[in-house]
Amino acid sequence: MSTGSTNNLNQSQPDWSAESPTPDPVPNSADSGGRESKKHGPYKKRSLVWPHFKERYEATLCVRETENENGQTRTTLLSWKFDAELIRKKIAYMVIVDELPFKHVEGIGFKEVMRATCPQFRMPSRWTVTRDCYEYYLDERKKLKNLLRHNTSKICLTTDSWTSIQKINYMCLTAYFIDNDWNLNKKVLSFYPISSHKGVDIGQAVEKCLLEWGIDDVFTITVDNASSSNDTVVSYLRGKFVNWGKCVLEGKWLHVRCVAHIINLVVNDGLKKIGISIDCIRAAVRYVRQSPARLKKFRECAVVEKIESQKHLCLDCPTRWNSTYLMLDVAQTYERAFDRFALEDPYMIQDIDSIPTTTDWRKARYLNQFLENFYELTLKVSGSKYVTCNTFFQDISGMNAVLTNMMENDNHEVAAMAIGMKEKYDKYWGKIEKMNMLVFVEFVLLKMYGQHDGTNVAALAKDALVQLFSEYKKLNSPLEANSQASSSKSGAIEKDALSIDMDAGKRIQDMYKEEFKKRKIEAGGRDSKTELDKYLSEDCEDEEDDFRILSWWKINSPRFPVLSKLARDVLVVPVSTVASEAAFSTGGRVLDPFRSSLTPRIVQALIYTQDWFRPSESKVNMEEELEDLKALESGKVSLILCIY
Repeated sequence: MSTGSTNNLNQSQPDWSAESPTPDPVPNSADSGGRESKKHGPYKKRSLVWPHFKERYEATLCVRETENENGQTRTTLLSWKFDAELIRKKIAYMVIVDELPFKHVEGIGFKEVMRATCPQFRMPSRWTVTRDCYEYYLDERKKLKNLLRHNTSKICLTTDSWTSIQKINYMCLTAYFIDNDWNLNKKVLSFYPISSHKGVDIGQAVEKCLLEWGIDDVFTITVDNASSSNDTVVSYLRGKFVNWGKCVLEGKWLHVRCVAHIINLVVNDGLKKIGISIDCIRAAVRYVRQSPARLKKFRECAVVEKIESQKHLCLDCPTRWNSTYLMLDVAQTYERAFDRFALEDPYMIQDIDSIPTTTDWRKARYLNQFLENFYELTLKVSGSKYVTCNTFFQDISGMNAVLTNMMENDNHEVAAMAIGMKEKYDKYWGKIEKMNMLVFVEFVLLKMYGQHDGTNVAALAKDALVQLFSEYKKLNSPLEANSQASSSKSGAIEKDALSIDMDAGKRIQDMYKEEFKKRKIEAGGRDSKTELDKYLSEDCEDEEDDFRILSWWKINSPRFPVLSKLARDVLVVPVSTVASEAAFSTGGRVLDPFRSSLTPRIVQALIYTQDWFRPSESKVNMEEELEDLKALESGKVSLILCIY
């Protein structure tokens, strides 16, 4: 570095708002490139490092705090520089992720915040933000298309339909796949207006969406249990997938029924048998919640009875059993407070038909413990950020054990409820022929097959696994790859005679290796076992809470090249359509009564991009999603959504 630049660096930070005057040409200092100073002589040219140094110090240093997965805060010193385009992009990100209306950027409060934090930024209008959001969607769509183009695994789908406040029928199509790094991906591919809820119309909409995304390798499709339409959808798509030539076993196990919907049907049948006690408790909760004065008095009763629970009373939606479970879970802890409140409030017995008795509370506690099993199972199978297929059979086996135990209960009402639920359970899962065999196949793959009741189940599951493995072995046969490689080599040999001499020795060696391997298999050597036989003969992994099945397969995929491809496709099978219903919950918030004029194209862009932005480690709060769905069903959307 020159002396002049060294002196400048040693000085204090200069004022960049005033540039140095342009030097006048001096004949005697032409070679030095500067003007002559009376004191120091001619100035020398500044170093090439100077522009980078100036740009560095024009930025503002700031401290940023980031939080890692363990909750630890990390402080980083960064340089910040004003970038209007980046700020506009982040505003669009905020509108999409936080589900804000476009007019939010024109609000007085938001403008004041921006004036205080970044006064030189010129606020965009709502129309500009709308365009920015749509451009953001187009950029993210290109990234997702590129990811799908390089994906080598099969894709599993879930679909459901919904009618918006605009009276427009929407179909949501969600794709699940495990990428080449063995990471589970869940992406909404379509939030598309459809003409009706008929099976053929939904099937054609799914086909159109898949063609737009360039997807032709579908493994399964999970739908709810509206058999009148969804069976038609699956039948229509099975024919299309078979024609595309990439359907495994002619789509034999393409159809997967939503577990969450089946659980909902099973539990609702049981609640009908014991509804009187629930109605009494529901009426008491509704009465207490009707006014702030009653709530205050109820809290005083809880304090007198020395109830330490801080939970708030919640009212259920009768059509959703999970909300009934949450109501009973809180109400049964305040049993003594309800009894005291009934004594101190003379109007309670006049307003409700029957005050909950000791028998009602005893049934409520027993029912609450019973429903807890189904509630936890529903949350488990509704996850979209982890694989759910590998433990499905274990979960429904536990459900069968709970129902069988309840059928032998001394309480006749509880036993009658369990019998009704068991009948509904057997309708879907009572016989193995009614189930998708992939859930049993995955059970075998994870070494969790164990001892089953009846050799028929074991034989069918084993046969299904062998069929799948044979199919994947054909699709990934190394012999076919060698034949393709040899054919390409033969074409090159015809063009270049020199390559004949170079490749002749290698081809002879390969021929000897194949012949040696064949003789070894005939003699009953180690290679006579298939990958599946070797896998099933290994010891089971220890059952630990932090065991990650995808990481295990990623490490062991070189040992099981064909079986790992099968496992990657089977593991990704979703057993519920709750992820699609969560998109409808988002749609209900986006299309609230104050934003009902949004076009379907903008609605799609907002919902797609919000789903794609959601990080893989984030978890969907199922209780919040179910509350939103309950509000949508009860027609109280505006009451809930005003806060947005």
